[in-house]
Amino acid sequence: MVSLALDRRFALAARGSDLRTELVAGATSFLTMAYIVLVNPAILGAAGMPPAGVAAATCLAAGFASILMGLLANVPLALAPGMGLNAYFAFTVVQAMGIPWPTALACVFLSGLAFLALTLAGVRQMIVAAIPAPLFAAVAGGIGLFIGFIGLRNAGLVAASPATFVTLGDLHRPGALCALFGLALIAALSLWRVRGAMLIGILATSLVAAWFGQSGAPAPGYDLGAIRGTALALDFSGLLGRHGVGLLEILFVFLFVDLFDNLGTLVAVSRRAGLIAPDGSIAGLNRILLADSIATMAGALLGTSTVTAYVESAAGVQAGGRTGLTAIVTGLLFLATTLVAPYAGLVPVAATAPALILVGGLMMAPLAEIDWQDPFIAVPAFLTLVMIPLSFSIANGLAFGLTALAVMKIVSGRLGRGDWLLMLLAALFALRFAYLSAA
Repeated sequence: MVSLALDRRFALAARGSDLRTELVAGATSFLTMAYIVLVNPAILGAAGMPPAGVAAATCLAAGFASILMGLLANVPLALAPGMGLNAYFAFTVVQAMGIPWPTALACVFLSGLAFLALTLAGVRQMIVAAIPAPLFAAVAGGIGLFIGFIGLRNAGLVAASPATFVTLGDLHRPGALCALFGLALIAALSLWRVRGAMLIGILATSLVAAWFGQSGAPAPGYDLGAIRGTALALDFSGLLGRHGVGLLEILFVFLFVDLFDNLGTLVAVSRRAGLIAPDGSIAGLNRILLADSIATMAGALLGTSTVTAYVESAAGVQAGGRTGLTAIVTGLLFLATTLVAPYAGLVPVAATAPALILVGGLMMAPLAEIDWQDPFIAVPAFLTLVMIPLSFSIANGLAFGLTALAVMKIVSGRLGRGDWLLMLLAALFALRFAYLSAA
């Protein structure tokens, strides 16, 4: 009876799946994504947020968002706090710009609200049409380099140098050795197609690090109340005053990156699941984007950075997942993980750094879609790609890439009436550069 009811609710048979397959697929997606429970607190902890609270918020946000996606849109797409955006939140917004993390959480909430408004108004299609696909690929690659560089720095494999800006770190230090061990282990497990390779690697490296006395901070106690350290901590009053102009930039980056990261993941997973129509349309697209925007707002309220779709969902699709039941199973497993979330602080950065490095590497794949022989495409893409990690800012990469694209259209005579939005974005970025130069 239960199986029959689920079949009717999620159209299991119609999509060539069954209950057992969906359960296995959901668990597979969870295993490939679960590393975020350990990595997200390490990254947001650098912003001064309590790691135990972030860990609990990560589990709850991922659980809620994935279940919502499954129920509302009936697609095998799981969500969690996004890699890249959490780094931008911690290292650019909080550390570099000096904005308190409660105010940054308010920005995340407002970006989700704006995403919701754009979805309901249909503006999303206009923004997507204004920017060519190669630039999306460059953004993904730039974020991958950004994440990978942070991982290399946390591992101690690269260090600051007054002569060359960066240089090779001290590979004799226990932290660097532990990170190298973790990198090799996760890479080997991935080659052998072991499910949950990143999670296994992080946990194994944590044990090795503990042997060398490199463990993280002691666990704050087995108390689910740790969520009180981040939940409802948003500070909207901080949106006013001296941070006003900079916060507009932050809102734009959170919204823009979440929009295109979500769309790229959606297309990739939907194609693998056979859910894209012959005309290229995706059934229930607005419901998918609606779930994503609500998830971001819920995540901010719980105390974590932007929640977005995970490309690791493709692992569940590869295991046979075809419906929202896969995402629901993944969400339930994240909720169960909340029971041990407060202990995430025990995991040292040397253990999470290898995951950052490898995730960054995996995000290089879209760069193959760029025609590097065509200057019209290659110049904006290259500027986007390199400016994100070298300036430690996704905003700068987007600004250089979009502005260069607008200039290339003008000088090549390819500017058309449909490019008005691109030109508007480029003008706004030019004003932003002028403001930064005068500041």
